[in-house]
Amino acid sequence: MIAVTTKKTIVVIGGGAAGMMASYAGAEQGCHVILLEKNVRLGRKMLITGKGRCNITNECTVPQLVKSMVGNGKFLYSAFSNFSAEDTIGWFSRGGVPLKTERGQRVFPQSDRSADIVNFMERKLRRAGADVRFHAEAKELCVKNNTVTGVRLADHKIVSADAVILATGGISYPLTGSTGDGYVMAERLGHTVNPRFPALVPLVVKEPWIKELEGLSLRNIEVSVKRREKILGKEFGEMVFTDDGLSGPVILTLSRFCSVHFLEHPEEPLALSINLKPALSEKQLDGRLLREFDIHPKRNYRTLLEDLLPKKLIPVFVILSGIDPWKQGNQLNRNDRKTIRTLLQAFPFTVISCRPIEEAIITAGGVSVKEVDPKTMASKKVRGLYFAGEILDVDGITGGFNLQAALSMGYQSGISAAKFCQNGT
Repeated sequence: MIAVTTKKTIVVIGGGAAGMMASYAGAEQGCHVILLEKNVRLGRKMLITGKGRCNITNECTVPQLVKSMVGNGKFLYSAFSNFSAEDTIGWFSRGGVPLKTERGQRVFPQSDRSADIVNFMERKLRRAGADVRFHAEAKELCVKNNTVTGVRLADHKIVSADAVILATGGISYPLTGSTGDGYVMAERLGHTVNPRFPALVPLVVKEPWIKELEGLSLRNIEVSVKRREKILGKEFGEMVFTDDGLSGPVILTLSRFCSVHFLEHPEEPLALSINLKPALSEKQLDGRLLREFDIHPKRNYRTLLEDLLPKKLIPVFVILSGIDPWKQGNQLNRNDRKTIRTLLQAFPFTVISCRPIEEAIITAGGVSVKEVDPKTMASKKVRGLYFAGEILDVDGITGGFNLQAALSMGYQSGISAAKFCQNGT
């Protein structure tokens, strides 16, 4: 612990994952921490992550964490090194929140209850001495001689501070409190806020028959997105059909590439294809089709597909193939097999947009990391100002990486703000 002779005050704005961790870290170092949260409870967005299960981190190395942050991942190397996935797992486990690792190295609480994660973090920061204030909406940062001196609230009261940590999140899921307030405060102090767009968001497709597939989940498939034959991204895993498009882990990861495209070319659709049999080469798949048709020569085409596809997908598949559904296996020729093979390995969709940013799990874009010290999370423009979490222009793929980034940045900013309060550096 840093020896602080006179308790200095750190004000943390935002009670999400980054803000809670920053509050804990700062209070543990002996500072007086005031956590301002405009909601009636902490961690509201965390409560709904992972379908209410809270995918808290991903059990992987620091280089893997950095690689998984597709937006400015290298900026987070120091933060991940100082508070890694291993540190996160140990912190919760030692504190009495048992965790489990599932497919894709995703880490969840054993209880499958996100509330266990949030409640634990709140207990930790309160026991460390942090003062939590609800219904406290920050509106403006007070600055004197290029150094933060406090925070002005919506009721015009001023909370004095020796350091301020902005952890207000992005603009996705606004009902949880993520309404972009921090961007405005940062801009007023001269920080650049890069264009924001949805990341980890469902996609909207043009095909009208998409409604027929709503609710259908696919596993072990490969999805690729193209623009004019150029592959923007390719992912293997799981997905689900919605009433107007596509969602699920694979789609959410690919959505960032789509978001960037639509930001620049809003009227230009993208081609998306699903390889329903990625484990088979073209030759192997053709051989399997031949065997199926030979074994069941009298079965009609539609029935033969039951051994290859989920039932809900078959009617659409038959229509797209243009093959007579009553045609028997011994009547299906080489051209028919080629048509079936092509559809199985490149089931096509036309992506026309992403769902609104309000529905995105993560906001991409935000405060430019060029204006923030990666070793401390300190502003390069204003002394005593720190950033943590989604407010910064950093974002990662699905799988617990974004929450880990929030925790790592929160820890880094809390420790750094405490050091600043002690010696002014």
